[in-house]
Amino acid sequence: MERSEELSKDLNPFTPLVGIQIPDHAFIQDLAQVFGGPLALTIANLSSQASSLNVKELQDLWPHLSLVIDGGPIEDVQSPECRLGSFVVDLSVPGEFGIIFPGCALESASTILQKYGLLSSHESCL
Repeated sequence: MERSEELSKDLNPFTPLVGIQIPDHAFIQDLAQVFGGPLALTIANLSSQASSLNVKELQDLWPHLSLVIDGGPIEDVQSPECRLGSFVVDLSVPGEFGIIFPGCALESASTILQKYGLLSSHESCL
């Protein structure tokens, strides 16, 4: 989405866009409620590697992080689908969506977006 004036320009400094994540995880939802607003965070895995599902899997990164909170495993650590990461969609063009990263919810999220009348940016170019 387009960054509002309230958000720091240090968030994604090379683009006017920012990502919004809506986690389906009780711990993160509770944490956001305690803080009373949005949280700025990053995905805790090395680029092109499988997503981390528990805090021990990212121990090598701990020295480079400001804070590590163990809220328990994110998903079933045995499920390969859970390691695909988050579905990332670009909604910056009204009426369209573009897939930035397919992640684990590609099919279901694409179906929902189309149900509400959004066109895939690939389809809208045809």
